[in-house]
Amino acid sequence: MIPYGRQDITQADVDAVISVLQSDFLTQGPMVPRFEQLVAEQVGARHALAVNSATSALHIACLALGLGPGDYLWTTPITFVASANCGLYCGATVDFVDIDPRTYNLCATALAAKLEVAEREGRLPKIVVAVHLCGQPCEMVAIHALGRRYGFKIIEDASHAVGGRYQGASIGSGAYSDITVFSFHPVKIITTAEGGMAVTNDDDLAARMALLRSHGITRDPQQMVGDSHGPWYYQQIDLGFNYRMTELQAALGISQLARLDDYVARRHQLASRYDEHLASLSVTTPWQHADSYSGLHLYVIRVQEEKIGRSHRSVFESLREQGIGVNLHYIPVHTQPYYVQMGFVASDYPQAMAYYREAISLPMFQTMTEVQQDEVIAALIEAIRP
Repeated sequence: MIPYGRQDITQADVDAVISVLQSDFLTQGPMVPRFEQLVAEQVGARHALAVNSATSALHIACLALGLGPGDYLWTTPITFVASANCGLYCGATVDFVDIDPRTYNLCATALAAKLEVAEREGRLPKIVVAVHLCGQPCEMVAIHALGRRYGFKIIEDASHAVGGRYQGASIGSGAYSDITVFSFHPVKIITTAEGGMAVTNDDDLAARMALLRSHGITRDPQQMVGDSHGPWYYQQIDLGFNYRMTELQAALGISQLARLDDYVARRHQLASRYDEHLASLSVTTPWQHADSYSGLHLYVIRVQEEKIGRSHRSVFESLREQGIGVNLHYIPVHTQPYYVQMGFVASDYPQAMAYYREAISLPMFQTMTEVQQDEVIAALIEAIRP
């Protein structure tokens, strides 16, 4: 089976992890702050906070921005459930904005229209989570302008987009958002096994997230209530969580980060080759915005059922039967049973549903060979044959 995604672990990665195992620190040592510093430098942000998953990063980002009961968080229905669940964790109400049919990202035009209605009804969002699906950034200039007009905060869910750029700047630089979140899950562009990162240019947000990721505990006398009792003393000053990243994960991340640019460049080579070989087939290949450089975490095609005379499901199943580990990113969040219980129905977001009926994620990973890619292409040709 050729998987849709796969980590690349080199001897250098193994050696980096072993060196931590042989050191004095397995957690809360020098590797985590070093990884944070390198990521901050890579993306051009003032602060980077490492955590144990991108889901955790989204959660503390929402809390740091003051999201709570009575507030609204809006995001896209075409994303992993964590992009929405982070609002529920804070007691907020979650809603969705339909997608752009070209980029599959949250549609800035649909967002503007929904904001006009929400303003009249007194239910404007406190936070909008803009998800850079497949690695292609959202229209952040337009979303940022709407944020300034309507007063909402912006989180970029860049779980797919580390190593990408928007208008010449690295995704994560923070020009158009308050906080950006990255994922380092094994199928992502670089990995720490599990892990995530929240980056920001705001000193106060960084301090708040640092507190929340570690039980709400501080050893800083300036943050404490009353006097310190001695050098052993710490205080819990907020209700935080155990969301810390380990030294082992950070060491792996540092090693992987050195290859980030090469990894993304290789993904672009593979995507270009897919574009060329699939151009004559009855599938829609990804459209890339001219002002961005995608991280290309995923390569998603859309099956043109009316042309091939076969269903989306049959094409998907044929590819799996031929040993191609395709996937579908993502089932629209609003159709999940948990969200249906809240009152959402499939027809609420027609562009998202149209995407779901046609989308297939083809294998895309940095160590993929052209021989493997040729197998995928041949299998796709077979799968869509009438």
